[in-house]
Amino acid sequence: MRQFALATLVSAATAAVYGPIALLWWRRARVRSRTLRLVAAVEPEPYHAALLRQEATEAAAAELVLGGYLRIDEEGAAFLTEQGRDPARTPAHPMPAALLEAVRRHDPEPVSIGWIDWCDDEYPERRSEYRSERDALLPELPRMPDGQGNMFLACCTCVGIALVMLFWLLAGALLVTGRPHGLREWAFTVVAALGLAALLLAEKAGRVVRERTECGDPLGDLVRSAPHPAFAALDEEQRTLVLRSLDERYRWRGADTVVHEEAYDEDDDEGDEWLDEKVWWEDAYEYRASDEDEPDAAPGATPPSSG
Repeated sequence: MRQFALATLVSAATAAVYGPIALLWWRRARVRSRTLRLVAAVEPEPYHAALLRQEATEAAAAELVLGGYLRIDEEGAAFLTEQGRDPARTPAHPMPAALLEAVRRHDPEPVSIGWIDWCDDEYPERRSEYRSERDALLPELPRMPDGQGNMFLACCTCVGIALVMLFWLLAGALLVTGRPHGLREWAFTVVAALGLAALLLAEKAGRVVRERTECGDPLGDLVRSAPHPAFAALDEEQRTLVLRSLDERYRWRGADTVVHEEAYDEDDDEGDEWLDEKVWWEDAYEYRASDEDEPDAAPGATPPSSG
């Protein structure tokens, strides 16, 4: 009789533990299938995909170089060509068109693509507007259920784990101390033992369910699957110059100013000289003030005669 009751209770506890795990697997499998189906129907525009990869500016610069609007020298400075200066000729896509207009605003001074990307006023705004327009066309992907952020569910899970551990200890003690007689009691004992073993594997089963139903970042994988066509069409030298101009953010500032490394050195030297002169004057002032205070500080000292 004890073996039958023990097998029944262990089976009920096992079903209570694995029921939520099975429900979690069903929900996550549905969400994963729906997410992959939605992403499979997405065909991102090349510049939108480049924006999602944070590579839209170099793609636009690559198209301007290929189109003959722009040339970049060995130091990363970008210059307009005759075609680039012609206001009647502008790329059809808004991203390279916005970058070309930004370079035209700095013409005839050289400017780096990195300076425009980080410090220009209008180009980042137009890039954000374009991204907002394209992001609105993307499907809303369902959220994968994971239970994170739900404090009530987390508390219930902790209480449930504690109760299952207590039950497992009691059931294990009853199973070990019991002495089954006959084939039926031995069968009930085996069922109870298998149920207790399954309870031990419940945490691993939940982890396996999460791993096998995880869909990762399918949209990110889609946009990272291929580079922008214009950037891929550049040869190795052109690609190096575009990336060098993109990394140069402070030296070539177009019509604002052109900052050379020698200027930084001269400014540092002038700053050091001014600091040394300031410290010398402060020290001299403190030394003179201490000399003036010495006669007043001595006790019983008489002031000097006026002559």
